[in-house]
Amino acid sequence: MSSTDSNRHLIIERNKVIFAGICSMILTVGIARFAYTPLLPQMLEQTDLSKLVGGWLATYNYIGYLVGAILAANIKELSAKLHLYRFYLILATVTTYGTGLTEDHLLWSILRFLSGISSTAGLLLASGLVINWLRANHFKPQLGVHFIGMGIGIVFTGLITALFSADLSWDQQWQDLALMGAVFLIPAWLWMPYPPKFEAGTSNQTEEPDSRFMNLLIATYFCAGVGYVISATFIIDILQNTPQLAGKGGWVWVIVGLCAAPSALIWDKVANRIGQIQALQLAYIIQIISFILPLVTDQSLASFIAAACWGGTFAGIVSLTLAIVGRAFPYNPAKAMAKLTISFGVAQIVAPIFAGYVADLSGSYLGALLGALVVMIAGMLFLHKIGYNLK
Repeated sequence: MSSTDSNRHLIIERNKVIFAGICSMILTVGIARFAYTPLLPQMLEQTDLSKLVGGWLATYNYIGYLVGAILAANIKELSAKLHLYRFYLILATVTTYGTGLTEDHLLWSILRFLSGISSTAGLLLASGLVINWLRANHFKPQLGVHFIGMGIGIVFTGLITALFSADLSWDQQWQDLALMGAVFLIPAWLWMPYPPKFEAGTSNQTEEPDSRFMNLLIATYFCAGVGYVISATFIIDILQNTPQLAGKGGWVWVIVGLCAAPSALIWDKVANRIGQIQALQLAYIIQIISFILPLVTDQSLASFIAAACWGGTFAGIVSLTLAIVGRAFPYNPAKAMAKLTISFGVAQIVAPIFAGYVADLSGSYLGALLGALVVMIAGMLFLHKIGYNLK
């Protein structure tokens, strides 16, 4: 095989690996994890599910994600991670289908917990497998394209609910999404290769930031987790309660996905121009705007802008924060990332419970939005301190 043919073959393999990662994100995150958001209003309307229980179901899902992240972090063998990744692809499909087979709150809780575990297939396991393959084959180890799968998955679930909510019940939509998700399972399984073995380069340790930097970053990421999960869980129900958007929650979710799909790539370019901390601060400001708009107006245009602001920032905040960790701890980022994952996970567990209680007591999500707004402002202050420490 000539050098040209070899390079062409390698590029084809790279595209297949990246596409496998994207499909895993669509299935395990876009469908198994995020379908709950656009389907929640119908579940509240067509079943005996309350907003309080709805908040708890979201919490169980995020507990599952935290458990899955801890499990993934403790597996050292890459081949074992591939087997776990494949198991989670099946688990994501089964739990999505199963959610439409019952109205029992306990079973829903178990299914949402297991779905949360399966979401680590796309977010963590696939990310690691893809970046490992890229490094081993001398490609630039970037995940911006991989994160496009999250946005595509959100658009996919939003379109399904927007187009079929009038004709299909909540349970039929869960089952149909699972069957469609099984289509993405095939390339996600077949085109994710066994991880190659390669010699990692050695380098002298450089001076790493002190504990104050890490504590501030953990606090900042916790705040981001609160802001993320309030919108991720309730944004459709919040905006759909405005008169102009009644029954159009699926289209709001489509807007979120369309903005989320390219956001990680865009924020990488912004960070290259103005710096990572400054880009992260800008992302926080835009996400704060997404909380302010529903508090001050119920106009449909403002609601769509709020959805776009959130959709265009949440993936960027994650990717920028992880990039900062990679820069600060270049030779041992895993431990720092584990701490951040736990911080983000705790926020995802606590915040939906708070939001559910507030919404149940007040009959409105405005208190939850106000709480998320305050927490995100606190995150901005922590970011300012991080930026000052890095000078």
